[in-house]
Amino acid sequence: MESNNVNVDPLELDKFSQLAHRWWDPNSEFKPLHEINPLRLNYIDRFAQLAGKTVLDVGCGGGILSESMAERGAEVTGIDLGDKALKVAKLHLLESGKQVNYRKIAVEELAVEQPHHYDVVTCMEMLEHVPNPASTVRACAQLAKPGGWVFFSTINRNPKSYLFAVIGAEYVLNLLPRGTHDYAKFIKPSELARMARAAGLDVEEIIGMTYNPITKVYALEADSDVNYIMVFRA
Repeated sequence: MESNNVNVDPLELDKFSQLAHRWWDPNSEFKPLHEINPLRLNYIDRFAQLAGKTVLDVGCGGGILSESMAERGAEVTGIDLGDKALKVAKLHLLESGKQVNYRKIAVEELAVEQPHHYDVVTCMEMLEHVPNPASTVRACAQLAKPGGWVFFSTINRNPKSYLFAVIGAEYVLNLLPRGTHDYAKFIKPSELARMARAAGLDVEEIIGMTYNPITKVYALEADSDVNYIMVFRA
């Protein structure tokens, strides 16, 4: 776990650890996560029909998505490398009464331990924070059962995404703490599709997530210029 081979950026881990205690505060820096969670959850459920399925949430953080998938009747495992975020996630289970199995383990390590084990694998807002996103994609593919569903959400890389996700979200609207995102780590859909195909996944659909700063409403629609979710079949 502590080897140099783990696909993690210590600075990124530290950045989120500093904020971990605020994860479940809907008015904190994590407000956008709380607001987009119902959209994501319904979208995932529409494809995967979560009830009764084994689900892995990679980079689960404080467990917002993990808990909501468990609420839909899934048997959820959430993994992360952030001690503080996992502590927050486990503590929140005491409050919510939900059942989620949280583990501190790298996704690559779990892929060796539990290959082809999960009906559904989700990896949201994580690829743009790791040194080697292709390694994460490969591990997620290995963890999915044949015919299983794999969901990635990340940020496109183009001038519009820089304007909206970095300048707009972090500096103008203050939706996110400054320094949350590194534009150079953003991933174009074509790049993610290539990584996934190399890992044996088939692209099913791509959908964009947009934010209207006037109405303050998030929506899933065709515009994938900034945030997007890509769905794959193993």
